[in-house]
Amino acid sequence: MTTTFFDELHGAELSGVAFKNVRLKKQILAHFANEGTTTLADLSKELNASIPKISDLVNGLIADGLAKDYGKSDSGVGRRPNLYGLEPDSAFFVGVEVKNFQVNIGLMDFKRNLIKTRQGIPYALNNTEDSLQALCAIIEDFIKTSSVEREKVLGIGVNLGGRINYKTGYSYSFFNFHEDPLSKIIEASIGIHTFLENDSRAMAYGEFCSGAVREEKDVLFVNLDHGIGMGIMVNGQLYYGKSGFAGELGHIPTFNNEILCHCGKKGCLETEASGEAITRIFKERLNKGATSIVTNKRPSPEEIKLEDIIEAANNDDTLAIELITEAGEKIGKGMATLVNLFNPELIILGGALASTGDYIRLPIKNALNKYSLSLVNNDSQMIISKLGQKAGVIGACLLVRDRLLAITS
Repeated sequence: MTTTFFDELHGAELSGVAFKNVRLKKQILAHFANEGTTTLADLSKELNASIPKISDLVNGLIADGLAKDYGKSDSGVGRRPNLYGLEPDSAFFVGVEVKNFQVNIGLMDFKRNLIKTRQGIPYALNNTEDSLQALCAIIEDFIKTSSVEREKVLGIGVNLGGRINYKTGYSYSFFNFHEDPLSKIIEASIGIHTFLENDSRAMAYGEFCSGAVREEKDVLFVNLDHGIGMGIMVNGQLYYGKSGFAGELGHIPTFNNEILCHCGKKGCLETEASGEAITRIFKERLNKGATSIVTNKRPSPEEIKLEDIIEAANNDDTLAIELITEAGEKIGKGMATLVNLFNPELIILGGALASTGDYIRLPIKNALNKYSLSLVNNDSQMIISKLGQKAGVIGACLLVRDRLLAITS
């Protein structure tokens, strides 16, 4: 039985010629993914390999359904060479964004087209075995009901909040009750290679590769949701820190309060400026007699969620706008330190709260102007996420594709 690239990719450790061939195939796919169609001669020059060797490997990828002969080039004179590139329907990647009360999930093809998404699947994120099994069931159902053959799904990317070591696949904030890495637990349940990533960093990667980032090399992505997270790009590369925990903006000690953060510390930025804090304060204000259109939908304050407050703000609700503005001022003050440290070209605001637009952006910007150095702040543009609620799913898919096939975007 002939061994395919899929078998080589998921098989045992390779060595010698077999290892070199798989590495070259990955490099060929990476070139196709980043540059589009190209000739065998250009591939040979780019990868420093002979044309017969490149031709043999490309033909192997074509036989496996991963690459395609796109016919003769339109440019040049004399005998025109054939162009080769990716077969977009040959492989797919699943991205899963796990939030407190819902799951967003998507399917991306080889050429970075998001061909199917499901947003807002009801889900309760708890650190329990039942919650983990429910997540696996959602992923399994999505793959089963998709229009692609299961064997063409090469990998799954799962985004979770909190501390994630993407290299080892361990989560230290959720589903950390097994000895094996969480990525391996999910992989064993579903049967497809699985990668784990911090939610903010995956969203950042989506924006860096397919969203708002163009030529910028130093970028901060701030995820404003129930918590406050951040993804960092330094000199064009995603920055992780030693163990993958870099970017915990929400846990900067900011306030002299006695509010216990879910990280176990007191005084974190998240305790007074996150979506979770906004929701808590909103309920407190209602109980003290404040009014809001939210109560038309949720008569009981205890039933109110962050999404309700965001919807109210976008419908000009005074209380919702007031609390989001207050949170924005505090977030901006916390971010001022980061602007002074990193001197970024671009700051991207993403996550649920970013959907309120200027209600969150302007108070953050005003606080940055007030608390950061003017010369540094003037160099930094701040915008709202281009990908919006799809940033996490797109980032997860791209990270799976790039890590699995050693493709760099």
